[in-house]
Parts: sequence; structure tokens; C-alpha cells
Amino acid sequence: MRVLVVDTYYPAFTAEHYAARPGLERAPYDEQLAALIARRFGTTDAYSANFDALGHPAADVIVNCEPLQLAWAAEHGPRWTRAAAHLPRVRLAALHRIAHAQIDAFAPDVVYLQDLWFFTKPELDRMRRAGRLVVGQIASAPPPADRLRGLDLIVTSFPHYVERFRGLGIDSEYLPIAFHTPIGEQVAADPAGERPHAAVFVGGVNPAVHPAGTELIARLCAAGLIDVWGYGADALPPGSPILDRHHGPAWGLDMYRVLAQSRLVVNRHIEAAEGFANNMRLFETTAMGALLLTERAPNLAGLFVPGEEVETYASEDELVEKLRHYAARPEEAQRIAAAGQRRTLAEHTYERRIAQLAALLEQRLG
Repeated sequence: MRVLVVDTYYPAFTAEHYAARPGLERAPYDEQLAALIARRFGTTDAYSANFDALGHPAADVIVNCEPLQLAWAAEHGPRWTRAAAHLPRVRLAALHRIAHAQIDAFAPDVVYLQDLWFFTKPELDRMRRAGRLVVGQIASAPPPADRLRGLDLIVTSFPHYVERFRGLGIDSEYLPIAFHTPIGEQVAADPAGERPHAAVFVGGVNPAVHPAGTELIARLCAAGLIDVWGYGADALPPGSPILDRHHGPAWGLDMYRVLAQSRLVVNRHIEAAEGFANNMRLFETTAMGALLLTERAPNLAGLFVPGEEVETYASEDELVEKLRHYAARPEEAQRIAAAGQRRTLAEHTYERRIAQLAALLEQRLG
């Protein structure tokens, strides 16, 4: 089974990445891709590496990264070089053409889409007519139903989405997110146990994207309870309490380093989660040995034991109370954090998740 993992990266991250590495946009495709993967943004190569380890050849493509895709086009013949030459005028169309050429070149049995908004329904239909199993993964607001019906299978970490998709006549399975264990080897916590950050939030703080969550983070900052790393701060209104406690964005490995230097990490989910626990921060935080404070959720006990491996809150007042409680009791916080880390590294890894995913895909191919 050959698997091509099709991903998109945040434009703010790729802009920062290339700006910090002058000349990288002129490097060969493989060098550019390796540099991006080395940053450990998003799910990085967790899927492809673990499919490979299971004996299923896999590769990653980042279809919205223009310098990277231009390099691939330039290396694969005049036809694609010409298409890329018109990128300023037909940028999106060219990126789509290059992505289809990459799919054809790799000849996968499975096209695994991490972004369900990139390809149109006719493009998805084209892939399926070519005999490929087209699978999408989602943990955010979905595209319209017509586009979803262009997929053979939707994998989601939202428990409440599975029956909704099945109700539309779309095959769907629940599969939680996980942690990519090589990152733990790259970002080790201080062996002396030094964690200079008392309590932090790392993530998006754009009030237009995360209105309720950003309001909560602002009130915690105003109370002097947390520090913030993350993207979207340029959209905050002047005078926002977050700005006084904001330390800039933290992408990929930089994010993991912040988590590894923090004692407590506040988590909040997007509105589309509808009260369920599912996001990557659950596993990133616990894997880095910080105490996770996350919303109480009906499915959380299936992932972690509340009060023993993570801590929960059901209201802003309870969150404030627990932030103060654990700030005054660092040994108790460390004990719960260590238990959460053990649980993640034992059960919530991509080695385990991709083995489960491979079985689901092989059933559909069979």
C-alpha cells in the first residue's frame, strides 16, 4: 500500500521559515522539504514515517507552499516549469496542477488529505476515477457536504462528527490525534527539572478566529496568571492584556521547547469541538511533561484520567482557582504531569495510531 500524505501549512509559518533562511527558496526540492519537516510543524512526517515503518511506502507533499512546489515543478520537466512561470497570474491553479502531477508521479494507492478545503469536488472525483482511495482527515469545521462526498473515507478526532458524516452517506471512522515520539528525543526537558514558565498558553490568539478562547486568554493575562506564545497577535486590539504577556509566535520545535519549559499549560478547544476533547495540545503538552489544564469533556476519560493524568475545568472561575492551586503546589502538579506524560508515551503515539489507520485503509482497499 502506497500512501501520499497531502498537507497544507499555515502561510504565516512558511513565510517566517523562508525569511529566516535566505536562499532556501532556490534550493532543491528535497532540501526544502527536509528543512520544513525538520521544524516539526503540525503533524510533520508522523504519518509518512510510521507508514514507512510498517512497510507501506509513503511521502509528504505540502501543496500550498509556493517555493517548495515551484522547486518540484522546475525539477520535473518543461511542462511544469512553464506552469509555475505563470504563478503570479494563476497562482492557485498552478499549485493545483503541480499537486496533481505529484500525485501521478508517486502513484499512491491512498491519497491522504490533511486539508479538506484544498481540492475541489471534481479534483477528488478525478483521483477516485484513477483508482485511488481518497481519504480525508478533519478536526475543524468541514467543507460543504457535496465536497465531502468526494472522499472514500473521512477520519476524524471529533467523536461527534462520525455519525454526522455517516448520516450523509460518507464512510467515517474515529481516530484520535497523537504525539510523534522523535520530537521527544529532539526536545528534552531540563534533567534538573527546571521549568522557568509557571503557566502558559501556546496557540492562536486572533479574536476573529477564536473569539471566545481569546477572550478567556485575555482575562487570564489581565489577572497575571499566564504567559502567551502564539500567532494572530497582530489582530488583537490595542491595549489587549495579551500583548503585555505575549512572547511572539512559537512554531514547531520552538513550541515544544516552550511546553518543555512550562509547569502548567492551559488548553482550550475551538468552537467546532462542541465540548469534546480532541486537539493536538492534549498530547503535545503531556508528552513534554507539563501539567495540562483542559476543559471538562465527556470523552476525556477515554484519553486521560482527570485529576490523575491531566486536570480539568468547567468554568473560568474553576480554571483560575486551579491555576492558583497548582502554582502553590508544584510537587502535586509535577506528579500529575508525569503521569500524563507516561500515558501519552505509552498509548497516544503515532506508532500506535498509524498502525490502526493502516488497518482501516487496508480494509477499504481490500
